[in-house]
Amino acid sequence: MSRPKILAFTGSGSRPSLNRQLLDVAVKEAVRAGAEVTVLDLLNYPVPIYTGELEAREGVPANARKLKAIFGEHEGLLIASPEHNGSIPALLKNALDWVSRPDLGQNGLVPYQNKVAALLSASPGNLGGLRGLMQLRHVLQSLGVLVQTKQYALARAHEAFDEEGRFLNPRQHAAVVGVVQQLLTLVRALKAVREDG
Repeated sequence: MSRPKILAFTGSGSRPSLNRQLLDVAVKEAVRAGAEVTVLDLLNYPVPIYTGELEAREGVPANARKLKAIFGEHEGLLIASPEHNGSIPALLKNALDWVSRPDLGQNGLVPYQNKVAALLSASPGNLGGLRGLMQLRHVLQSLGVLVQTKQYALARAHEAFDEEGRFLNPRQHAAVVGVVQQLLTLVRALKAVREDG
């Protein structure tokens, strides 16, 4: 069986950020476990705030089309997202909305079909961004994505990493490894079902 193709990105609009550090650890573990990982930076694909009026007037922006194509090329999503006021960052929500729009005769949900998503978050707070992950899970499920049960919210994330971006606490590292392992297991299982059916 071919290597699982994973698209990894963060909902953070900051460089650097705690969620980018968390994602870096997860990406290294995914590669170590045999995945083919593409790291996507949403800041490199700026799109206007979605409105129906804008879409009707100008259509789907070129960068949104690029994102749709990138999503379509992958089998799994590995997302590390901060929490903004208990919900999803505007950068991430806007990208997901544009990717979901129908375009060039294609149903807007096609880029999300047969996808598995693993969710991570990092926050200086005591909940680790957990409330934002609940909202993100709901949005992705509405788009038809299978969001795996295992996730990780890293609390007090500003104290979690050493100067080289490694976890100071091995239990936190193990939690991220567990999330990545479940993602790759589910991607491989769904792929096998599709190939057999």
